[in-house]
Amino acid sequence: MTTFLRKRIISSAIPLVFVVFGVFCLARLTGNPVNLYLPLSATSDQRAAFSAEHGFDQSIGAQLWDYLGQVVRLDFGTSLRTGQSAADMALTAFPATLQLAAVTMVIAALGAILIGSLAAYRPNSVADRIASFLAMAAASIPDFWFAITGVLIFGVNLALLPTSGVSGGPEVWVLPIATLLIRPFGVLVQVVRGAMVAALSAPYVKVARSKGAGEKRVIFGHALRNAITPALTVAGDLTIGLVNGAVVVETIFGWPGIGKLMIDSILQRDFAVLQAAVLLTALTIFALNILIDVCYALLDPRVRQAVPA
Repeated sequence: MTTFLRKRIISSAIPLVFVVFGVFCLARLTGNPVNLYLPLSATSDQRAAFSAEHGFDQSIGAQLWDYLGQVVRLDFGTSLRTGQSAADMALTAFPATLQLAAVTMVIAALGAILIGSLAAYRPNSVADRIASFLAMAAASIPDFWFAITGVLIFGVNLALLPTSGVSGGPEVWVLPIATLLIRPFGVLVQVVRGAMVAALSAPYVKVARSKGAGEKRVIFGHALRNAITPALTVAGDLTIGLVNGAVVVETIFGWPGIGKLMIDSILQRDFAVLQAAVLLTALTIFALNILIDVCYALLDPRVRQAVPA
């Protein structure tokens, strides 16, 4: 297990290096912050002073070297817009994203396990076909389209739900969660259904039934326990996708998470905040990948044995 974990950490850490270099270079492509933070009437001396104060007068190579030195010291600079620590701003916004992703994934997983298991109980029945069709449709709907449609119908036309912000009761969670929920739910229903169909036809299930085990015990006690492994892997990947892809949802609904912070930082050319937000997201995805691999290895010892020493 130690060898497996070490190799997975090394292989997963390599992309982090590319993220550090990539976010630095891509952030500079958004434009010169001097043109945004100083008025058009600013003199050349004022522009030069602003650039020198924030290090923009240096070459790209020198700026990159300074940035790497800061990252090693866990110093991510300060925001051009607010003067706050970039790391503090990212850490303040990130819990909102994690909460949204966690609640969404729990609801999606529980619902998918229930519906997928019931659909697999009678393959090719009317209930199975309806569940499979709805799951495929849900997995195919783009998040942004569902979000905009939800705002139009339930926020504007019916005025039942708030369209943005987090102030209020539980109703502020409905549209953001529904938007993030639909695709993971559709994918997980299909995965659970397929794994359960295979598990319910396995010999150990026939043996359990021959010994008089009830159908609930057969489905949720025997078959589901063995079918949960592929569902766990897919659920982990979908959770990573929720953390990584919450940018659109948070922007549409004004959710104060890390995705909205990234978009605001890009529009405001706030390089330090953007770099801190992207790196924090990448580190979280790195940790989630390792956690998923460990859980998968614990559930299936063949995964550990397949890794050479």
